[in-house]
Amino acid sequence: MGWLNGWLWIIAALVLAGLELLVPGWAFLGIALAVAAMGLLLLSGIWTAGLPITLVVTAMISGLVWLALRRVAGVRKGQVRIWDRDIND
Repeated sequence: MGWLNGWLWIIAALVLAGLELLVPGWAFLGIALAVAAMGLLLLSGIWTAGLPITLVVTAMISGLVWLALRRVAGVRKGQVRIWDRDIND
């Protein structure tokens, strides 16, 4: 079983999605979606490059997914609180 087997990437995406349930925030969601996308590309035969370039492209896809998630459901208005007085006053 090689690293360019699409099923291995799909299983890794499911494991990362499971970790996302345990960690607050979106720590693993972007990576899980990028790994799943690469797994689908490998399964369909569209992607045939070697492992190093596959990892680099997966990292780039992960960054794009993270930016998209940040844009869609990023910081909500009022989520960040700026303190203008000391709590002890």
